[in-house]
Amino acid sequence: MKKIFVIFLSFALLTSCVDSLDDYNVDTKRAQTVTAETLYSASLKNLADILTTPNVNNNNFRLYAQHWTTTTYLDEPRYVLTSRPIPQNFWDALYRDVLSDLVEARKIVEANQFITEGVKNNQLAQITIVEVYTWSVLVNTFGNVPYSEALDINNSLPKFDDAEDIYLNLLDRLDAALPLLTTTSAGFGTGELLYASKTGLANKIDYWKKFGNSVKLKLAMVLADQNPDRAAKAASEAAATAENLITTNDQSARFPYINDAPNNNPIATNLNSSFTSRQDFIAANTIVNLMNTLQDPRRPFYFTQVGGEYKGGNYGFQNDYAVFSKISTKIITPSFEALLLDYAEVEFLLAEAIERGFITGTASEHYDKAITASITYWGGTPADAATYLGRTEVAYTTATGDYKQKIGTQKWIALFNRGWDAWVEWKRLDYPQLLPPSGTGIQVELKIPVRLIYPISEQTVNGNNRAIAAEAIGGDLITTKLFWDIH
Repeated sequence: MKKIFVIFLSFALLTSCVDSLDDYNVDTKRAQTVTAETLYSASLKNLADILTTPNVNNNNFRLYAQHWTTTTYLDEPRYVLTSRPIPQNFWDALYRDVLSDLVEARKIVEANQFITEGVKNNQLAQITIVEVYTWSVLVNTFGNVPYSEALDINNSLPKFDDAEDIYLNLLDRLDAALPLLTTTSAGFGTGELLYASKTGLANKIDYWKKFGNSVKLKLAMVLADQNPDRAAKAASEAAATAENLITTNDQSARFPYINDAPNNNPIATNLNSSFTSRQDFIAANTIVNLMNTLQDPRRPFYFTQVGGEYKGGNYGFQNDYAVFSKISTKIITPSFEALLLDYAEVEFLLAEAIERGFITGTASEHYDKAITASITYWGGTPADAATYLGRTEVAYTTATGDYKQKIGTQKWIALFNRGWDAWVEWKRLDYPQLLPPSGTGIQVELKIPVRLIYPISEQTVNGNNRAIAAEAIGGDLITTKLFWDIH
């Protein structure tokens, strides 16, 4: 009896500190609640990762843009999307790892009664800017996608919304969010990973105003051919004053990777010998040959040399890794940053907007600023840029073709480490005129993808809605053009 009493007393003492036996199931080493700041930071990293990684299971846009090519495996530069879960992984990363986190972050911010109205508005606006950016990636990759019914835990079969309707709504959401940004209050603080370390402007929110308006300009120009009136309105509003936009390389939206896994540059994970022994990627002859012709000063920052020269591998064919230029040491450094939107891109957009009559100004001046910004960002000097711009083939007044060819070609070069953006701009401006690989053993009339096909999960789980979407866009094919791609 005494023994039983001792056991009972011990159990009573043990349980007296908890409310119920369920408390014993709590993992004390895992957080039970997550802050909005943590979710926001995670969304930014996941967005940067999926757009930056060259992993062939997730992101092959550097291959579609013909900046890179492969040494051994040819499915990717020959546009086979069914041998790997490429569309599925890209789709999941954006919906599950970015947008879902942003939705939860928004709920937490909206419910937070302990922050000022100014801080709350800034945080909600910052969330919206990243949401809009992410949704635009989905739309410009797939076309019609689940939007109005997406991310609802109670609806596992969301309808696919019309891509144009989504796009116009994204501009409306930006219009509602940008006025909320106020420099008299803070935002996410250290969670603002794109600008957390910046000190050049008086307030971090100033950077977010510039980023948000630059995103608006970017979205506007995608509509330029299909809906010029809406594009002109949004572009002119975004560029109403120079202070609205990113105006220096230091103001570019960039994700700051560090040397240590898993927060290192994902390019390093796939190419740097400190992380991998694989030798799958080399520079493609498509871009190397053009940059050699132009004596482009960015070559040493983009590529390595082989035998004292820059030599690109034959695009879409097997290549000997040892005899062709690799991706530069700079780019495969673990801490090398990822750019989401940069100053050079903004200047190219302004040059194009002027040519289209959306805003006033001199297109050649913005074209020159764009190229100079790109060269100096990568490590060249203003003198290097001036020499390059002095070449007949580069100078705006003497370069071949119309404004689409001039801007499109130089923008494609400047977007070397931003494969998805280079692919979109190639589709939009139709320059440079890229050709798919052709020859012995290659499928006849091979076509460069202009969209990704819908992931297998949508075919098997949400098949009816996917079928409706596929019919609406003209077929779930890599050759089906998006609504804005009308040329």
